[in-house]
Amino acid sequence: MGLMTWNVLVLPGDGIGPEVTREAIRVLEHVAARWGHQTRLQEALLGGAAIHATGSPFPDRTRELALESDATLLGAVGLPEFDGLPPSERPEKGLLGLRKALDVYANLRPVRCYDSLIESSPLKNAIVQGTDILIVRELTGGLYFGQPRGIEGAGPDETAVNSMVYTRHEIERVGRMAFGLARQRRGRLTSVDKANVLENSQLWRGIMTQLSTEYQDVELDHMLVDNCAMQLLLRPADFDVVVTENLFGDILSDEASVLAGSIGMLPSASIGDRLPSGALRGLYEPVHGSAPDIAGRGLANPLAAIGSVAAMLKYTFGLSEESAAVERAIGEVLASGTVTADLKPAGEPASTRDVGLAVCSAVG
Repeated sequence: MGLMTWNVLVLPGDGIGPEVTREAIRVLEHVAARWGHQTRLQEALLGGAAIHATGSPFPDRTRELALESDATLLGAVGLPEFDGLPPSERPEKGLLGLRKALDVYANLRPVRCYDSLIESSPLKNAIVQGTDILIVRELTGGLYFGQPRGIEGAGPDETAVNSMVYTRHEIERVGRMAFGLARQRRGRLTSVDKANVLENSQLWRGIMTQLSTEYQDVELDHMLVDNCAMQLLLRPADFDVVVTENLFGDILSDEASVLAGSIGMLPSASIGDRLPSGALRGLYEPVHGSAPDIAGRGLANPLAAIGSVAAMLKYTFGLSEESAAVERAIGEVLASGTVTADLKPAGEPASTRDVGLAVCSAVG
């Protein structure tokens, strides 16, 4: 039996973040009422909204609340007005800081092609049919965090440096997470690297090979990242669980969004270690960006945010029945055609709110 009180921090963020988060919370509260759980929700600022209010993309109060919570639900961060600023001053710095503060080191991105959306993918139906992939991306190491980094010098000698740094500990813990998840699914794990040219990847491949001796019921294969990018579009249904480092995982999981028909369909869960309460600490967010061009118009697809709530119920609170009910409801709503414009409905597109209400109704 899972926890009965859900201690959740809500970070609506920027652009369409508040809209999709509103519907995700609607579903979360509906599920809580349906199964008799309690919710304790608190809201805070992150990203561009936080810069406007406090001058920082990751205020100290947000950090405090995140560390006190069992799970954090995030909408999206990023606004075009900050695009010309250095990385340390942009809204995305807040997201990177949040991930690091929570030490949520494994980013889980499921990619599933629903039968009702098979026409939405630009790939041929025969290629995407049956796709059900879980991409496990290492989230707190690699190029995004490695030191040294920066830009120095001037003129023809101006130089930019980023460092891809991983320790054995960082690779082992995300590897064990991936092997364990593969064991719960179809028993196949693909480890993606660039071991033919990068020493970092050579260490990665060696450690994954060593770990495989502890998970002999899981079939491990290694794939170079450039080949993986191609195979995901040629034979996606052959993949089960994919594990890779931070940068490669960022790129491959966004590429994989075409398999699902829309990036608006992709939830994510960023998982850390267990808390004293027994909850598995998690940060949950849709993969899509803040899409400020459609913000406030009721056009955004909330299903990735709602799917992130399903992941929260499953991973942080251990409530498989409630999580499955939300995932089943998403499938029913998709089949009914009550979807936003990005999913190319046959009739009039539904609004963001319409979709949230439809999922609640389908949950029962």
